[in-house]
Amino acid sequence: MNEHVILLHGLWMRGFTLAALRHRLEGAGFSVELFDYASVLRGPEIGVRQLVESVQESKSKKIHFVGHSLGGLVALQALQRAPEITRGRVVCLGSPLRGSAVARTVAQFPGGSLVIGKSLDVLTRGIERWEGKQAVGAIAGRLPIGFGFAFGALTSPHDGTVSVAETELPGLADHVVVPATHTGLLFSQDAAEQTIAFLRTAHFARA
Repeated sequence: MNEHVILLHGLWMRGFTLAALRHRLEGAGFSVELFDYASVLRGPEIGVRQLVESVQESKSKKIHFVGHSLGGLVALQALQRAPEITRGRVVCLGSPLRGSAVARTVAQFPGGSLVIGKSLDVLTRGIERWEGKQAVGAIAGRLPIGFGFAFGALTSPHDGTVSVAETELPGLADHVVVPATHTGLLFSQDAAEQTIAFLRTAHFARA
């Protein structure tokens, strides 16, 4: 299988946090790359540019993106900017595609905007609709355990950081909810199996 997957981490994280998902994707026959970018100090703008350049230089025939949280938004922004860079598919894991209520709440506290850093705008705003040619699927978690719950900004169901409603976006090819927390999506067997199914068929597996 000459299909390559680029994994993108979320806010405050680095590429190594995606190691478990990488292992499962490699076991399914994909070649996998961990894409690192500075999510707080430098913001997604530079990450978007670096991602576009990385894909343009790649010799892989088909490249997919799988992004956790902010990483999903970075992937979609890259495709909005340079839609020709890949014919592959995109999976967003717990990405607040419609904008994050938790991020908006944190930003209202003194120093809150510094905590989120230069990713504040994209996390609070999200995107209105996906109109790209690539099939995009979103996986949401529904185990309500996480720091975001403490801010009282989330509507149920949610994964402790992002509500299921925030992961739903007009234009998605498919959407599925799995029993996982926000961080737990990175380690969830269900999330990995659904990711593999979407990369292969542009649809999630149904029981």
